[in-house]
Amino acid sequence: MKALFNYLDKIPKIVIPVIGVSLVMLLGAIDHLTGYEISFSIFYLLPVAFVSWFDKRSHAVIVSILSAATWLWADITSGHIYAQPAIPVWNSIMRLGFFLMATFSLSAMKELLEKEQTFARNDFLTGVANSRAFNEIAKIEIDRSVRFSRPFTIAYIDIDNFKQVNDTLGHSQGDKLLQSVAKTIIANTRSIDIVSRLGGDEFAILFPESNEENAKTAINKVQKELLSSVTNDKWPVTFSIGVVTCYKSCNLDELIKEADNLMYTVKASGKNGIEYKIHEIPISNA
Repeated sequence: MKALFNYLDKIPKIVIPVIGVSLVMLLGAIDHLTGYEISFSIFYLLPVAFVSWFDKRSHAVIVSILSAATWLWADITSGHIYAQPAIPVWNSIMRLGFFLMATFSLSAMKELLEKEQTFARNDFLTGVANSRAFNEIAKIEIDRSVRFSRPFTIAYIDIDNFKQVNDTLGHSQGDKLLQSVAKTIIANTRSIDIVSRLGGDEFAILFPESNEENAKTAINKVQKELLSSVTNDKWPVTFSIGVVTCYKSCNLDELIKEADNLMYTVKASGKNGIEYKIHEIPISNA
């Protein structure tokens, strides 16, 4: 079932309402051919639910209206005679109300589920990936790097003197600093790079397809912009950064530990710097 939903989620959005309308037309034809004695109204929920879940609510409302109208058409053209002409109209209105209730309930449920999924993978304060999401993505990247013999780099960033900001300026200012740091990192990395807040005042960046030279260029730019940002905002902080590049099969926990150790080496030597390391030396073809 999950695989089916994942497949349907990948269908172009423009196709979803077309499928929904086609289903309504098909159901209407079957409803007409089978006659009014066999009720088909429950089956009209299928296109309504389909469009409600996989497309915009406004499109689902249109499909709901079309479903109610199609049912009315099939009911009348199949020869159903009512004692009062208003009865089929009333029945159609009731069915439309039922379809609309389903539409709004399903679309609201989908929105809630998407928000929960976002919160489960994103840091609530900064909006970047949390440690869980980072670990999942990093493991996938490691597998891909091994498969295609591509390097990648992980940078571990710690905000120097962050505790001082919380103690002297308050936690609300500390939160603003964290948000500013995340925003600056995102603005100065590629769309394929993964930015994560691992917890507290520690951030990580995953640079796919990046050897040590590319990583140095990228992280130097990030540090420069971070320092410029905090200087402009008068934050009394700097940044200690550990960077590890991997060329061969690497263990994620070991890489993070190495980057963390490099970051602490920077802190021990005066803070506000970058320490680099290559986890695996590339094999020469010579």
